[in-house]
Amino acid sequence: MRRIYFILFLLTVSGIAFGQNERKFVRNGNKLFMEAVRDSMRVDTVKYSNAETEYRKALEKRPEDLKWNYNLADALYKQQKFEDAEGKFSELAEKMEDPIDRARVNHNLGNTQLMQEKLDESIESYKKALRENPDDLETKYNLAYAQMLKKQKEQQQKQNQDQNKDQNKDQNKDQNKDKNDQNKDNQDQNKDQNKDQQDQNKDQDQQNQDQNKDQNKDQQQQQPQQNKISKQDAEQLLQALQNDERDIQDKVKKAKAAKAKRTRSEKEW
Repeated sequence: MRRIYFILFLLTVSGIAFGQNERKFVRNGNKLFMEAVRDSMRVDTVKYSNAETEYRKALEKRPEDLKWNYNLADALYKQQKFEDAEGKFSELAEKMEDPIDRARVNHNLGNTQLMQEKLDESIESYKKALRENPDDLETKYNLAYAQMLKKQKEQQQKQNQDQNKDQNKDQNKDQNKDKNDQNKDNQDQNKDQNKDQQDQNKDQDQQNQDQNKDQNKDQQQQQPQQNKISKQDAEQLLQALQNDERDIQDKVKKAKAAKAKRTRSEKEW
């Protein structure tokens, strides 16, 4: 952070009464601020907070004083109130008339933005500072540092995107593979089921054919047995036929004899 402004007061007789309380507040604020700066082992936020209080008391009397506003913004930054400090430095950057003062304010504005990881904004603030003061090495260093952080962030984002893309690709590939495997298993299962059904139908058809064949064979075997008679049955049948023939012949002879008898009787009569 840039060195804080220290206000030198040259009191004159005509100005002793005017602004005396404000200057006391500023002197107290500067004293507290420097005490906090000297303690390099830690950030004494209590003293910076007290310095802020003194600067605000002074600004209640002279709110448009640019140097006191600058000191207030610096105290806010030291307390890590970066958002409040950014707002104050942004106001001052529009109001400072001296190029070196504008460069200093934009430099500190870039610092507050950098601490909030607003890399694009901090880079632009450092560039504005260098337009006003191109030879400022500290601003050049901070600009290069902010640009490096931005590049690293972009590379990290790209790496994360590529990693997510690869993960999604692998995940989709695995899902598609699992789906294809499942489909293949289903197809194989259906194929096996169809084959089993076909084999079962084939076996049933073969069984039906064999059964029909056996039935036809039995019928063919049974039919000759029914049409064919034994020798004894044939002799009995022949004997019966002969008996019938004799009976018929006897009846014929008897009929003829009776007729002849009637004829002789008629002639005798």
